[in-house]
Amino acid sequence: MTFLVYAANGGVFFLVVFLAVTINFAIPRLRSTNPIEQRMYEMAAQGGGRSGDIRALIAIYNEKFGLDKPLYIQYFNYWRDVIRFDLGTSIAFYPGSVRDEILRAAPWTIGLLAVSTLMAFVIGSILGALVAWPNTSRLLSVFVPVLMTLSAIPYYLLGVLLVYVFALLWPILPTAGAYNSGARLNLSWPVVLDIARHAILPAASIILAGIGFWGLGMRAMMVTIMGEDHITMAQAKGLQTRTIFMRYALRNALLPQVTGLAISLAGIMSGALLVEIVFAYPGIGSLLYRAISGNDYFVIQGVVLFVILSVGLALLILDLLYPILDPRIHYRKS
Repeated sequence: MTFLVYAANGGVFFLVVFLAVTINFAIPRLRSTNPIEQRMYEMAAQGGGRSGDIRALIAIYNEKFGLDKPLYIQYFNYWRDVIRFDLGTSIAFYPGSVRDEILRAAPWTIGLLAVSTLMAFVIGSILGALVAWPNTSRLLSVFVPVLMTLSAIPYYLLGVLLVYVFALLWPILPTAGAYNSGARLNLSWPVVLDIARHAILPAASIILAGIGFWGLGMRAMMVTIMGEDHITMAQAKGLQTRTIFMRYALRNALLPQVTGLAISLAGIMSGALLVEIVFAYPGIGSLLYRAISGNDYFVIQGVVLFVILSVGLALLILDLLYPILDPRIHYRKS
């Protein structure tokens, strides 16, 4: 039975992959305009050029990108390229490939968002659990309105506020970028410290907003858990308060939080679009923004496909790990 359940989960994942690739192929091609033609005429309007030359270039690029072929041939070619991890050639960053552009931007986004998300999850979950636990100090109750306020403020607005305070009003941190202009990236302490210094403000905006979100979610789960029979039984056995909090309350309340964390980490590939724009951070969000501005649907397709596949894979792994996280969950016949 367990094998059949795992096989079914794998089947659902591959169905998600099939639908994701198909929809990702179809949606950009529903537009009425040809992206190559539109891009060429934009470049011609900016820099001049003869219409005959532009039409010749459009024909060459349509053949290069495969847009001169019937739609069903483009679909099969797209599947062939996806299987080989060839996501095409960028229009806005020609002749760079989409895969190279994504791989160049992904480390910045993963490094920023993965650390920020995990820090916000840990701090927010612990703080939310302590706020809801009746045996903690009443002073922690002041954090409830703080958590509600932080969860209501979009992280990009927090980013703008942090830039004003710590980069303009009190200029101790850089306003934008991931490193100093002209710096040569290498594995050395000055470069690492420079990158960390530039990441403080964008990371702080994400962490502050995330603490409110995770804290309120954990507080609600703890309030629900405290009314369960196993908590009453643990108290009746005379177990220590710390043991009841850690093993009986916190552990059970974490399950929905872990699900949300898996989805959040999987969504990292989409980038913190507005934060990266505010701080001019060279991540996936900035890449997606520039691709949309440049009508580069090959890059847009590549980013969207990576996001969908990462979310699907994260949920598949989480589904397989649930029996380890909670022994009450098992895949067998009842």
